[in-house]
Amino acid sequence: MYEQTYGLSGEPFRLSPDPGFVYEHKAYSKAHAYMTYAFMRAEGFVMITGRPGTGKTTLISTLLQQLDQQTVTTANLVCTQLQADDLLKMVAWDFGVDPTVVSKGELIDRLARRLKDGKREGKRALLVVDEAQDLSLSAMEELRLLTNIQENARPLIQIFLLGQPQLRELILRPELEQVHQRIIAATHLQGLGEADTRAYILHRLKVVGWRGDPALSEALYPLIHRFSEGVPRRINLICSRLLLHSAVEGQHRIGVADLRLVLRELQGEDLAAGNGLQERDFQVEDRFPAPGENGTADAPSRPGGGRPWPDEHRTASEQRDCVGARRTQTIDPDGESSRAEPFQLRLVAGQRGAGRVDVAPTPSPGTGSGCRGRRPAVAGPVPGPEGSAAAGASPGPARVDLRPGMATGELGRKRGKYNKRRGRPPMPLVIVLLSVLLVTLALMLRENHLF
Repeated sequence: MYEQTYGLSGEPFRLSPDPGFVYEHKAYSKAHAYMTYAFMRAEGFVMITGRPGTGKTTLISTLLQQLDQQTVTTANLVCTQLQADDLLKMVAWDFGVDPTVVSKGELIDRLARRLKDGKREGKRALLVVDEAQDLSLSAMEELRLLTNIQENARPLIQIFLLGQPQLRELILRPELEQVHQRIIAATHLQGLGEADTRAYILHRLKVVGWRGDPALSEALYPLIHRFSEGVPRRINLICSRLLLHSAVEGQHRIGVADLRLVLRELQGEDLAAGNGLQERDFQVEDRFPAPGENGTADAPSRPGGGRPWPDEHRTASEQRDCVGARRTQTIDPDGESSRAEPFQLRLVAGQRGAGRVDVAPTPSPGTGSGCRGRRPAVAGPVPGPEGSAAAGASPGPARVDLRPGMATGELGRKRGKYNKRRGRPPMPLVIVLLSVLLVTLALMLRENHLF
């Protein structure tokens, strides 16, 4: 759903393992190197453990993708809550042996012949057992017996065991001492650190073509790491719901307030069992990266050009913060506004010399810097104390400061300034000139004896 909203080529935070999204952090690279070494040994057991969702299946899937399928025959066993005989039949079936035989001995003989035939064809046999911590002691012992199938003193099958931390406890039991001795490599996958959590999220987004829309607050990553405990599958769950929430709300920025809402929803649906967060954990300020800081593009613009998305590109908390902010309006010398945005002026009565002019906006859609519902003020450079323009000021539209609290006397001085700019003399000077003109005319008429 949100892929179309943000122009992504796919879903970046799927819960199912996908080798195409592998983020090779330091621990993963080390585990991959160990598995590659063990595979080249072509013998014994290899054990991979980790908490659910830490990437065990992804690790082995990546390794299998890198193998030459023409030289390796792979069998995957995903249902492990089986007894020894049923487990043996499933292994035989995965390697192409018909398990409908009468005796266990005959089944093992057919499986051994199939493995030898593969060896002569230049193919190795690899058995991958997932969720191996659920194997019974007898089933684990049956797997050990399979490693005894050899030809020319070389084992014909290698077994990879994937499981949760309980698998290590199972292998260390005294009854499985012989299995323990056959393990040639073992690795345990831990959760991601805080820095790796941030890099993991950005990596998966960039794989699907993310270019900064939606923008992610830097304050999100520590909170996501703490709640998910660095488990990749939990990170995927949180981030997927965050993107869905943002798309439904029509937002192009995701902040702490959005994460708080999503985490509360996940906990209410019993879909998240990470570390609990207190209300004070969310009392952090959002900080969005500058365009290109994370290798992303600029913020999206309106269709057809123009300013970036106003309210849609802001979080809910940022839109609320816009209320009460100031906006600037330019007024030309004739008193006409350069923006078609109506304002209402109201004179506030008070003591002499303390009158104020308040500016109240009429309802209008979001303009200016992208906030709706602001309480703007008509602002601009104010003339000096003597009422003269600043030295060196370039000609152009004059700007009047009508912020709340400005005295009416200041407004009168500014009005006189505008009259001077237009070349209009003040009214007292006009009266004096007219009086002088009338007196001169009367004297001239008297000298000519016209009276």
